[in-house]
Amino acid sequence: MHAVVAEVWRGDFLESVHHGTVHAAGPDGQSVLSVGEPDRPMYPRSAAKPLQALGMLRAGLDLDGELLALACASHSGEAFHLDGVRRILKDAGLGTEALQCTAALPIGEAALHAHLAEGKGQTPLTMNCSGKHAAMLATCAANGWDTATYRDPHHPLQRALRETIEDLAGEKVAATGVDGCGAPLFAIGYRGLARAFAKLATSRSGSLERRVALAMNTHAAYVGGTGRDVTRLMGALPGSVAKEGAEGVYAMALPDGSSISLKIADGSHRARPVVMIAALRRLGVDADADEILTELATAPVLGHGEPVGAIRPARILHG
Repeated sequence: MHAVVAEVWRGDFLESVHHGTVHAAGPDGQSVLSVGEPDRPMYPRSAAKPLQALGMLRAGLDLDGELLALACASHSGEAFHLDGVRRILKDAGLGTEALQCTAALPIGEAALHAHLAEGKGQTPLTMNCSGKHAAMLATCAANGWDTATYRDPHHPLQRALRETIEDLAGEKVAATGVDGCGAPLFAIGYRGLARAFAKLATSRSGSLERRVALAMNTHAAYVGGTGRDVTRLMGALPGSVAKEGAEGVYAMALPDGSSISLKIADGSHRARPVVMIAALRRLGVDADADEILTELATAPVLGHGEPVGAIRPARILHG
């Protein structure tokens, strides 16, 4: 059973709770915090993108820097994100018409307002997963694989990505589904997801794993976007690798090998950063020493547009 991991306080009244699962491991891989159902498989959703990006590099994709970070992204749809997607496709000899991700509006508030002000609607390019899809297409182009069927779970690309996820997680995929963007989705356990992120964060210099980790932390704005918690979190913790996913998923690892994976059971994103900071505290990260971490440690509850309460981690996470 999932456990209560966050509380929603309106004034001094407990209004709601969020259930979830949290797994945190120390540098040696031993469990430091385990609440909920960490042995049950789940879909990592977009938190799997760094693992998929590594699979693409292993399959021959030649990306680095901000464009590799964009392959790991659930981007906000800002101009630099969209330009980056176009660059990945152009270098592969492809155009945006090759993208098969679901048409959507930008998820960044400022980017959305600008997009709508220009009279534009939903497009595959502005969908937050377009960087991953562009990289998938570029991997196919590099190998001479069919680009029209790249989303098929039996396609050579998707088989390679599944093998990489299983290798990093140290476990077999428990189920295969279809993600919101239309790409295949592979279920693994919380421990496996944390283990995979730890391997990225502790990878040796010059390895493909290190290329992914450096790209994400150095170009964190490409992984999320302006003001996004995942971008700010990696900026506050040098050498860290973090990625959120739909349905309340979050995964992170630190350069010493400490790692966290979590899911808010109702799929809400509002408690996700709050629970992540609480788990980081259990790993010994001094959240009070950094302004960004302190800000993310709670989330405001509003009344008439003003803070009247807060979302706080549940007592079970305090240790």
